[in-house]
Amino acid sequence: MPNNKRESLLFTFIMCFLMVLWMSIYNVARQYGHMGADVIAAAWIGFPPAYVFAMLCDWFVASPLAKGFAFKYLVAPGKSSPRAMTLAVSTCMVFPMVIIMSLYGAFEGALHAGTLAVVPMAWLTNIPWNFIMALPWNLLVAGPIARFLFRRAFPEGTVLARPQA
Repeated sequence: MPNNKRESLLFTFIMCFLMVLWMSIYNVARQYGHMGADVIAAAWIGFPPAYVFAMLCDWFVASPLAKGFAFKYLVAPGKSSPRAMTLAVSTCMVFPMVIIMSLYGAFEGALHAGTLAVVPMAWLTNIPWNFIMALPWNLLVAGPIARFLFRRAFPEGTVLARPQA
C-alpha cells in the first residue's frame, strides 16, 4: 500500500494504466464480437483520453469514496491487516469506477453512432458486463501486478512525502 500522497499518485498511474488498458480491450472485443489485432489497435487508439479521464475520476472521485466507505464500514486502519485493507479499498474502488467508466464508454459509443439516444441503455447495459470483468481483474491480476511493479520501482521509504531541501 502507498504510504503518502506521492506514492499514492504513482501507484494510481500504474493501476489505472493496467485497468483502463484491459477494460478498453475487453469492451472493444465485446463491441466487435471477437478478439484480434484490430481490437487491440482500436482499444489502444481510444486509450489515451480514457486513461486521462479515468485518472482524474480515480483521484478526485472514486478513491475518496472508496477509502471513505472501506475505512468507515469494512476495515479499521491500524487494527485490520494490510491485506484486508488492500482488498477492501480495491473492491470498493471497482464500484464507482465501473459506473463512471461505463458512462464514459456509453458516450464514446454514442459519438461513433452519431446519436446520444443510445447513452442511457448502453450505460445501464455496460455496468454489469464491466463489473463482472473489472472486479476479478482488479483483485487477481492488475492489483498484484501494480503492487509488484510499484514496490520494485519504488522500494519502501524511497518516495518522500515532501521533497528534501
